[in-house]
Amino acid sequence: MDISGVLTNHARHRPDHVAVVFGERRVGYGEFHRRTNRVANAFGALGVSKGDKVATFLSNTLELLEVYWAAAKIGAVVVPLSPLLRGKGLSTLLRDADVGLVVTEEAVAPFLDEARPDLGTIRPEHAVLIDGRGREGYRPYHELVDAADDATPLAAVSGDDPYNIIYSSGTTGLPKGIVLSQRVRALYGTLFGLAWRMSPESIVLHSGSLCFNGAFLTLMPAFVLGSTFILHHHFDPEAVIDTIGRERVTHTFMVPSQIVALLGSPRFTAVNVPSLRMLGAVGAPFHTEHREELARRVPGVFHELYGLTEGFMTILDKDQYAAKPTSVGVPPPFSDMRIVDDNGKDVAAGEVGEIIGRSPLLMSGYYKRPDLTREVIVDGWLHSGDLGYVDEDGFLYLVDRAKDMLISGGVNVYPRDIEEIAVRHPAVREAAVFGVPSDRWGESPLAAVILREPDAVSADELRVWINARVEARYQQVQEVVVVDDFPRSAAGKTLKRVMREPYWAGRKTRI
Repeated sequence: MDISGVLTNHARHRPDHVAVVFGERRVGYGEFHRRTNRVANAFGALGVSKGDKVATFLSNTLELLEVYWAAAKIGAVVVPLSPLLRGKGLSTLLRDADVGLVVTEEAVAPFLDEARPDLGTIRPEHAVLIDGRGREGYRPYHELVDAADDATPLAAVSGDDPYNIIYSSGTTGLPKGIVLSQRVRALYGTLFGLAWRMSPESIVLHSGSLCFNGAFLTLMPAFVLGSTFILHHHFDPEAVIDTIGRERVTHTFMVPSQIVALLGSPRFTAVNVPSLRMLGAVGAPFHTEHREELARRVPGVFHELYGLTEGFMTILDKDQYAAKPTSVGVPPPFSDMRIVDDNGKDVAAGEVGEIIGRSPLLMSGYYKRPDLTREVIVDGWLHSGDLGYVDEDGFLYLVDRAKDMLISGGVNVYPRDIEEIAVRHPAVREAAVFGVPSDRWGESPLAAVILREPDAVSADELRVWINARVEARYQQVQEVVVVDDFPRSAAGKTLKRVMREPYWAGRKTRI
């Protein structure tokens, strides 16, 4: 069970059906199949073969999709890297993944140039540039591809072969490359296609970063089923609304901050997006206030996925939302979940514990780190490090990320509980709560907020408002900081680990 032949089948049976829309380009499955054959054969001419690591250091482009599917055909391993990476963060991941070829673009090539002296595995002919020509030390992507044969490459690819190494831990700390096999990606296409009720006639929009694992939640079903995949270069809420209306988009997935940005547009209403059947949230907790507003504005489309790239997920289906509006759902077919205490014993319904799970989507392991793999996968169960509980019906409720929990005066404080209150204030668009050092309590909650309108409320007024509504005194925030934006990953996730750094905490008036 692998994805190497997915495009071959669609090219044979429905070659004229639109596979990809990017800007003004509309590419049918027949043409996309031939093009990715050329890319695969061009890589082969450069010496890339099964198991070799190909890094993409690109923003969203048509060429990025070509590389993804060309690699699948020859059994190469794609290492998607954020174009926001710089310096040691970039060189560390390239080196850790044993990358032998990197595909990049003019805008970020200078940052790759800075890293290349530390990378003995990438020879000069193995750096490929998709735009521009004549840049020293790079081969031109389009010249290589246009000169290659468009015959389907012959490679013995199996489901157990690695397809991705996904680095989800950012640019600091010990690199952890999550290895996901061809079989896992094939199951992304089937299991999530089923969960989202997708079909070959579906129109899928992706406007976030393609290097984020959440992109594969709709990318794989779209191509496995033979749907149309619309890719935006970057996220823009007004462009999303326009595209949904113009192209009759049926499915899209976003991180919560992007959905909040959509809700900030008065044009985002059911009337303007009548074709939409699914709007999924992934990557961070989606606060109740925003869920309720989405349900009012565009009812009957909300799905939520909670999970780890390492391979366990739960899904709240749109038809379950009304009955379980604050849940993150249940495991998909062929998956199991348990809530356990510190000793690994199952806890009762309603009791908070660590979320552990097992599923056919489980990673092969952390790349070159069997020690770390053994720490998180115990007897086949993936330990999430996240805290939650299940109700009597088995629906999961996420309490908080364990790493985000703070201890104030000896009491566990869950930032999400405070964030849920903060975003109820009509002036607040987003909130992020995290712990800062306190001489008296050890840690105290601090709330950083983004306002809907500048100067709509003062920080002190908001602190008083929040503290009057929290359930317990230990949840009271010691300070509220109003900022223009949060530090975010390429996928748009709020990076609380950055916000907790002493440097940021010492400069709370700006990010």
